[in-house]
Amino acid sequence: MSTDAAAVLLTLRLAATTTVLLLLAGTPLAWWLARTRSRVRPAVEAVTALPLVLPPTVLGFYLLVLLAPTGPIGGAWAALGGDRIVFSFPGLVIGSMIYSLPFVVQPLQNAFMAMGDDPLEAAATLGASPLDRFRTVVLPIARPGFFTAAVLSFAHTVGEFGVVLMIGGNIPGRTQVVSTAIYNHVEALDYGSAHALAAGLLIFSFAVLLVVYSFGRRFEAPRL
Repeated sequence: MSTDAAAVLLTLRLAATTTVLLLLAGTPLAWWLARTRSRVRPAVEAVTALPLVLPPTVLGFYLLVLLAPTGPIGGAWAALGGDRIVFSFPGLVIGSMIYSLPFVVQPLQNAFMAMGDDPLEAAATLGASPLDRFRTVVLPIARPGFFTAAVLSFAHTVGEFGVVLMIGGNIPGRTQVVSTAIYNHVEALDYGSAHALAAGLLIFSFAVLLVVYSFGRRFEAPRL
């Protein structure tokens, strides 16, 4: 298998893993943000949205410091007998989850807030438990939000560069993803290979946005 093909497969694996884990972790966080009246909500929202404004290299640098074998988290993990986190696939997943977190939480939070209280109150009057209400009422109504969150998380992970380079390095077959493979080709003045990968990302990004906008229109309220 060529180096570029390995980078593409690793990128898809990373994006799929990150998306699944973020949907599992981000759903309860988005639900809490949508329903709570806690005073700490703005602070939690700010922390969640921080990757939107923080340069990826800054986020990647602090993750590298925290997860390195000499760092507080990486050192504690090593003391428990765990493998090194940085420059490994699990490290890429952790970095990608943090970097793509707002792309999952915000669409889900907006979907939960848009549904209002009436459907839940109606289900409660029929004797549905909180879990049943979430499964049979919230999930179907918020389906567009879940779709948008999954697609944006996957696409954002595919295109990330700074975080994966800082925390994962650029090890072919192990931590090299498409974005870092393009960087390698440009450094080597191999513009043909860089064009091939970059064009693939461009087409993929356009297709993702087209799907998101086309799908979203299906759920728009009809105009009177």
